[in-house]
Amino acid sequence: MTTYAVTDPATGELVREYATHTDEEVGAAVAAAHAATTSWGRETTVEERAAVVRRIGELHVERADALGAIASREMGKAAAAGAGEARFAGAIFSYYADNAAVFLAEEPITLLGGEGTAVIRKSPVGVLLGIMPWNYPFYQVARFAGPNLVAGNTIVLKHAPQCPESAAAIEEIFRDAGVPEGAYVNVYATNEQVADVIADPRVRGVSLTGSERAGAAVAEIAGRHLKKVVLELGGSDPFILLGTDDLEATVAAAASARLDNAGQACNAAKRIIVHEDLYDDFVAKFTATVVGTTTTPLSSLAAADRLEKQVAAIVADGGQLATQGERQGAQFPAGVLTDIDRNAESSREELFGPVAMVFKVRDEDEAVEVANDTQYGLGSYLFTTDPAQAERVADRLEVGMVFVNGVGLDSMELPFGGVKRSGFGRELGRAGVEEFINRKLIRTVR
Repeated sequence: MTTYAVTDPATGELVREYATHTDEEVGAAVAAAHAATTSWGRETTVEERAAVVRRIGELHVERADALGAIASREMGKAAAAGAGEARFAGAIFSYYADNAAVFLAEEPITLLGGEGTAVIRKSPVGVLLGIMPWNYPFYQVARFAGPNLVAGNTIVLKHAPQCPESAAAIEEIFRDAGVPEGAYVNVYATNEQVADVIADPRVRGVSLTGSERAGAAVAEIAGRHLKKVVLELGGSDPFILLGTDDLEATVAAAASARLDNAGQACNAAKRIIVHEDLYDDFVAKFTATVVGTTTTPLSSLAAADRLEKQVAAIVADGGQLATQGERQGAQFPAGVLTDIDRNAESSREELFGPVAMVFKVRDEDEAVEVANDTQYGLGSYLFTTDPAQAERVADRLEVGMVFVNGVGLDSMELPFGGVKRSGFGRELGRAGVEEFINRKLIRTVR
């Protein structure tokens, strides 16, 4: 049985439990979302929907401090960071409101022969199920809900069990912004109920951000019922250092990319891959920076338990751990792992916390080999002073995103997503609004 509860990671205190919805309540949510497909998706204009979505963004900004406090209680994020995330979510809604008319405009087709016209008309597909994670409770919802609401789809939203307060606060924002009843519905559903929702013929698509295991389970159910799925799953993103004219700044960038959100980000830099000419100096400076950093607690005791076991396995396989202090509950000391056995299975796992793995490579080819030696393919970071090398390596990386000579560059206009076992489909940018629309051809002979 799925339990929805706010448990403060910093103290382990159970703050509040939320009742899981009954089968009847979940069914009513789907029915309400289906009923709203006409009033929201068919009987409103793009401009009318954009106005509502813009107000959703404004309310995220206006309530940012309150939302940040909620995130802190639920998953340990610093309240200021949670407020910043809420403002970023607001910017995503505003972006889609501002660009909806362009993104959803009819596309004329130049005919190769014959008379008349042909256009692609973009229309909503109907009810969508969103299954969201705990690590970015506002941002993740925004990048799914923003483009799909403005396109005219309706949403049933199932948030992470440890984020029921966030889920309620988001639903309240949608309601206060003028989203009609049923167009966005929050459910506190069990995994079994989610399976039933996916199977429901009224639901036309599913978007999940979460673990590889959850993605596989959802995709299997959706496949049996011929439902389109967008999956954003795990990542073991490489940070490749082949050249730099400012080692201090590069170390700071690597530390930031590894430690943001206490290392609990799918696209965090988890494997640091350094050319042998820079390795010793980099490791010394990087270790001093990381080990001296105190992060917020991990999201739960269970998350800290898992990370502890993963780090212990790497050390047992020959890795060297530099860290400081002892784990205290969900508070996990930042650390750096070196001398890692690349042949050990432990070296290929995703470490979801403030511990970095560092690998030494002899040249560009070996850097690419190490970077691609993973089941994941979400994002990557590449630092080099050679523009030609940047082009070559970016082309060879088996990932959905490459950021050259910079970190923290995510933005609402840039498509987000991966390949391999990191999932498929894209969110954000123009691509985000096109995943769940009907691109209907209308060919007319006059």
